[in-house]
Amino acid sequence: MSATFNRIDTFARLDEVFTESHERPVVIFKHSNSCGISADLQSQLAAVNGEINVVVVQESRPLSDAIAERTGFRHQSPQAFVIRDGKAVYQASHYAIDPRAIQEYIAK
Repeated sequence: MSATFNRIDTFARLDEVFTESHERPVVIFKHSNSCGISADLQSQLAAVNGEINVVVVQESRPLSDAIAERTGFRHQSPQAFVIRDGKAVYQASHYAIDPRAIQEYIAK
């Protein structure tokens, strides 16, 4: 299987994703549509078996800032999180993002 990419483009959807994290781990990927590294990582994340919630930073900077505030991690892009019970249990940016590690977190 491969990843299903879902856009987060409203605060209501962001709230839903954090609520879902109390039932199962969720992935959030902060994507820059003007960054080659981000495009490469999005391609790599396609191998993850599960849902990946995407915030396009250029289109939704307030949402990106809200993620930084909720997780306690300074904004970067690209940046990936696994959220469980409303808290970041995994966070990485740029080429430190590891799709295999993300897969392990969401399989738990």
